[in-house]
Amino acid sequence: MSTVLFVYAKGGPPLGYALSRVAARSAVHLLALSTLPPTVAPVAEQLCASVLSPAETERDDLVSLIVTRAEAVGADAVVTFSEYAVVAVAEACAKLGLAGAGGRSALARDKRLMRRTWMQRGISQPRFRPVADEQELRDAAAALRLPVLLKSAWSAGSTAHQIIRSADEIPAAWHRAHAVMAESAELGYAELHVAGAGGNFLVEEIVPGTADGWFDQSGWGDYVSVEGVVADGEFRPVCLSGRMPTVAPFTERAGITPVPLPDDTQRRIVALARDAVDALGLENCGTHTEIKLGADGRMWVIETAARFGGAMTVPQIEEVFGLDLVGMLVDQLLGRPVVWPAQVLTSQEARGAAGSLVVLAVDAAGDAWADRRVWDFPAVRDAAPIGAGSRLSVVAENSLPDGAPVPVYDPAAGANTMAALCLLSAADPATVLDDFRSLVHALPKILPLVGAAEARS
Repeated sequence: MSTVLFVYAKGGPPLGYALSRVAARSAVHLLALSTLPPTVAPVAEQLCASVLSPAETERDDLVSLIVTRAEAVGADAVVTFSEYAVVAVAEACAKLGLAGAGGRSALARDKRLMRRTWMQRGISQPRFRPVADEQELRDAAAALRLPVLLKSAWSAGSTAHQIIRSADEIPAAWHRAHAVMAESAELGYAELHVAGAGGNFLVEEIVPGTADGWFDQSGWGDYVSVEGVVADGEFRPVCLSGRMPTVAPFTERAGITPVPLPDDTQRRIVALARDAVDALGLENCGTHTEIKLGADGRMWVIETAARFGGAMTVPQIEEVFGLDLVGMLVDQLLGRPVVWPAQVLTSQEARGAAGSLVVLAVDAAGDAWADRRVWDFPAVRDAAPIGAGSRLSVVAENSLPDGAPVPVYDPAAGANTMAALCLLSAADPATVLDDFRSLVHALPKILPLVGAAEARS
């Protein structure tokens, strides 16, 4: 039986989901670089041949740690689904002579390198400048068209995003972005391999995105993501996911699979994603590429990653299209034959639709709730204004326990201030979107007030 070393860190699909799919394909040893979610720890002990949580002092040379552990367990493949461990695992696989994302994986992680590569290839993207200090930020803001977006080169989940509308806002934005990256590191949402990554930034123009002219139904966001894989150096698109509009500045609220766009439109989007992924020279890994939609059919690549989409993107694909992407990637890394889709899958091949909603303490317009509430999924489940045929569940390992106060939304912290992650299945994407819009409107009324439970008791 083959053996896989699973390198776990925060981010990516839920650990319980991914671990069960890896374990179904091989013996699995878990190298935990983040604390295991309490709901998953007992399952990990059952599914894994070993679970190792190295001390902080052992992580100074993460690549060597992964190589040593892989050799100790006799790993035939090493896999991670976390943005924060992608580069370390790719470098470890290269040293071990195992299939992996390859020596150019950093191009799909460091947004400065990513954007430079695309600029050299003439790939459509927002104008940008890397910035190393406040003066470089001032120079970049003067050279680009305001407003601009300051973002960390190594972040995920829209953390540390700062919109700058005038030169007067630069000092505060620069300070806040650094503070958020430090806070994210304390929470475990930070690059694990590259020293000083939290201090690397770039600034980019905010392109004029719009969903008008793309979707027949109102309420869709102005960007999509192309989910796929690179197999032996060849990009294999799987499907597209749609989005609800982001919460200011650009925090994702919901992803929905599949996306209700005409097939010819999807092919145009996939062609741009293919150019972007091909330019990075990846070898064997999942991919997640975000495309901004504009007026008159314009598009821009925002970023791509050498891993599958996070949150519930991968489980949604399995539910809708019947593809176990985690298991298929494991087979690919082990050198087994894998039948990837011959072309991008659309609504015609879908069995219904599925979406994941990030619970944030803001309404549909992005305004803060009037009152503090506590997370209580049973209350949401019992009163959720969703369609009769829709099914709503909560992803426990990505959610606060029932009774915990919903965090106040912090625009700079992005997804760090989420309360929960919910999964909804329905007959079609339009129903998922309508249900999510109704749920966003109802949540501040359904959830109990902070202090209400104590008052009742």
